[in-house]
Amino acid sequence: MSSYNDNTRPDWDQALIDIVDYVRDFRPEGTLAWHTARHVLIDSLGCAMEALDYPACRKLLGPWVPGATLQHGARVPGTGFQLDPVKAAFDIGTMIRWLDYNDTWLAAEWGHPSDNLGAILAVADWMSRNAAASNRAALTMREVLACVIKAHEIQGVIALKNSFNQVGLDHVALVKLASTAVVSSLLGLNREQSLAALSQVFVDGQSLRTYRHAPNTGSRKSWAAGDACSRAVRLALIAQTGEMGYPSALTAPAWGFYDVSFQGRAFRFERDYGSYVIENVLFKISYPAEFHAQSAVEAAMTLHHRLRELGHSSDDIQKIVIRTQAACIRIIDKDGPLDNPADRDHCIQYMVAVPLIFGQLTAADYENDVAADPRIDTLRAKIRCVEDPQLTADYHDPDKRSIANGLTVHFKDGSVLEEVLVEYPIGHPRRRDEGLPLLEEKFRRNLARRFDATQQQRILAVSMEQAALERMPVHDFMDLFVASRQHG
Repeated sequence: MSSYNDNTRPDWDQALIDIVDYVRDFRPEGTLAWHTARHVLIDSLGCAMEALDYPACRKLLGPWVPGATLQHGARVPGTGFQLDPVKAAFDIGTMIRWLDYNDTWLAAEWGHPSDNLGAILAVADWMSRNAAASNRAALTMREVLACVIKAHEIQGVIALKNSFNQVGLDHVALVKLASTAVVSSLLGLNREQSLAALSQVFVDGQSLRTYRHAPNTGSRKSWAAGDACSRAVRLALIAQTGEMGYPSALTAPAWGFYDVSFQGRAFRFERDYGSYVIENVLFKISYPAEFHAQSAVEAAMTLHHRLRELGHSSDDIQKIVIRTQAACIRIIDKDGPLDNPADRDHCIQYMVAVPLIFGQLTAADYENDVAADPRIDTLRAKIRCVEDPQLTADYHDPDKRSIANGLTVHFKDGSVLEEVLVEYPIGHPRRRDEGLPLLEEKFRRNLARRFDATQQQRILAVSMEQAALERMPVHDFMDLFVASRQHG
C-alpha cells in the first residue's frame, strides 16, 4: 500500500478485478442454478405485482418528469410505463422489494439478491427493444438468468464474511455493486470500462441503515434497493462513455473505501465466485416478513391452532418467550410504538402477535387499520426475545445456515405450552421440494391481481417452462406484463 502523498497510479484493486473477470468469464453450468434463477425471476415479478396494490409504492413509479416517455424504453411490469433504463431500474427494483417478500441471503451481511433484477430487467429490455428495432439480434431471457446467477453470487459471496451493518451501512451497497457488474456486461463494456464502473460504486456514498432501525424505521427501506439499481445503471452508462475509474478506490490510504467506511478492514472471502448463492438462496414463500422472523411466524401459526384447540385466546397469555439467534435480536427485536407498515414488518413481536391472534400474516396486516386492533400491542408487550448461542452458531454454520426460532407460551393460570421450534422455514434450501410448488402458487396468485385469465395463461406458458423462457427475447417477455387492468 502506498503512502498518502505517493502519486504513482496503482494497479486495480484485486477485489474489483476478481468481480469483473468472474462476470466476463464464468459460464454457469449446473441445472440447479438455472432452474433456481427462473424461480427467482417469477417470484420477484410476482412480488412486484402484489406491490402495485399499495398506493405508497405506486406513487413512486413513472417517468422522472411527468408525461415523459422513451421510444423503445424499458417496460415497468404491471403498468403502462415505458421508461429510460435508469428510472425503470428504480421502479422495478422498488416494486420487487416493496413488501419485503422477495428472496433473502443471510450471512455476516444480510440482503436480497433478487433486488438486482431491477437493473437487470430494465437494461436487458431496453437493449433488446433497440436491437430488434434495428434488425439486430435481441437479448434472450437466458442472458437475464445468467445475470441473475452472477449478481446473486457477487452480492452473496461478499456478504458471507463482510458485515456492512456493523459499520452502519445498508446492504443495498452490495446491490449497487452486483448490479453495476452485470449491467456493465450487458452493455458490452470492455474490461477497463467495467473496472472503472465498479470503482465508481465505492467512490459513491453508501446508504446508512438508519431507515431500517428504531427510532427511524420508514418506507425508504422499501425503495432503497430500487435506488441502488438505478444508480448502478447510471454508473455503468457513465463508464460506457470512457469516463475514468479509480484503481485503488478500495485500498487507497485514508481516502479509500476500506479506511473511510470499513474501519480499515479489507474484504475477506470464504470462497471463489461460482453459483453457490443462487443454489442456496432463501425464498419467502408463505409470509411477507423479514427473514429472521419467518420461522417464528410458522411457529406462531402452529400455536394459533393449538390455542384454538385448547379454547384459549391471546387474552389468556401471560408471556411468550422467543428463543432465537443474535441477528434476529439485532434487526427486529423492537419495543415501543410502531409508526408505519415498514416499522411493523421489522418487528418480530408484531409478526408473532398477528398470526397468534388472527391465524394469518399478509402484507395487508401491516397496514394501519389492522394495526389499530388493541390486542396486537397488548400481546406485543408480553413477548420477549432471548438469544440462544447454539442457534446463533447454527445460523453461521455453513453446513446448516438455519434461521431458527422457538416459541414458548406461558398462560396466566401458570400452565406452559411445549416450545414450538422451527429451525428451517419453508423457503430454506433444505425444504426446497416442499417449497417450490407453493412458490409457483404464490406467483399464480400474484398474476391474478393484475391480469385477466388469458394474459395469465400466456405468462405462465413461458414462465413455467425453462427452455421456452430461456429462448424468448427479453422485450417479448416484458411485453407479457403490460397491465391489462387498472389498479386502484
